[in-house]
Order: sequence, then structure tokens, then C-alpha cells
Amino acid sequence: GSLPSDSLNLITTNTISSGVSSSSFTSNINSTYDTYLFKFINIHPANDDTKLLINFSSDTGSNYNVTKTTTFFNAQHRESGSGNDLGYRTGADLAQSTSGFNITEGTGNDNDQSSSGELFLFSPSNTTYVKHFIGRSNTIIAADGTIDNFFSGYCNTTSAVDAVQFAMGSGNIDSGTIKLYGLKDS
Repeated sequence: GSLPSDSLNLITTNTISSGVSSSSFTSNINSTYDTYLFKFINIHPANDDTKLLINFSSDTGSNYNVTKTTTFFNAQHRESGSGNDLGYRTGADLAQSTSGFNITEGTGNDNDQSSSGELFLFSPSNTTYVKHFIGRSNTIIAADGTIDNFFSGYCNTTSAVDAVQFAMGSGNIDSGTIKLYGLKDS
């Protein structure tokens, strides 16, 4: 709501209509923009109760192994009225790890279950500082409820981050859309 209408520029869209192990963005993440925004929409997993992961590359996607330190908390509520919770998820964060970082919790694979959200990546081409990211997602979980996820962290590298990959913690991404935007004059 606070962005001028011409400041959000769609760069590319990855549409997933049949199972893929991952969805990667290996071009157009460069010094053109200071901030990049990924919107992932209705990501539906092939496997039940799995997480959507992100990882970063500094070699145009040859390897997704950039060291990350992250944080993750969420609020949840189940359709049954139980499972109400707000809390930090110690097991969901990373401390100086090259593993994929989960940005959702336990997405179900019923026909009406999926995850959607957004991820901001700041100054990925900067070669002086680490690369910060923040995001938020909502998941319809396998246990029939909703989880509002908040996550952030940094890629602990001064190398340029030039590729980002989305993958499920287990199995394929069955369907969904991921859009990459550049934020002008951010």
C-alpha cells in the first residue's frame, strides 16, 4: 500500500503445474535493484505435512549452499478450535548452516491445502555486507488449521547472492506460482 505504483516491477514468473523437485531463479538477481521480492502463491506439495524451503546461491545456481543464520516464529489455530499457539520455533531456525531454510510449517497435501507468502531479499549484489532477508507466509497445515509464519535471517557471505531456490522438505512441489519482483528506488 505504501509503494508507488511504478516501483514494483515483475521480473519473472515460475508457474508449476506438475510435480517438480524445486523452482529456481538463476538470472535477473543482480545490481539492477537493491531489494527483490518473491511472492509464492498456493504452493501445494505432493507429500503431506512437509515444509517449503529456500536456499541461496553465489554461483548462479550451481550450488545452493550459502551459509545462513535464521529465526522463525508463528501463530496457529486449528479448525477444531484446539492447537492455539504463538511461539518461537527453535527447531525451525538455522545457525550458520548451508541447509535449506523452512519458510512454512507442515503444509498439507489435501486438495484445499497450500502455502502462500512473500520473501524480501535485500542488496543481494552488495560485496561488502551480508545479505538480509525477511518474510511471512500462511500455511494450511496437514492437521487442518492455519499457521501464520514469520521468518528472517541473513546469508553470511560478502559474495553476491545471484540465485534463489524453493523446494519442499520432502517430495515435489505439485503446483503453485512463484513471482520475482524488483523494487525500484527502495
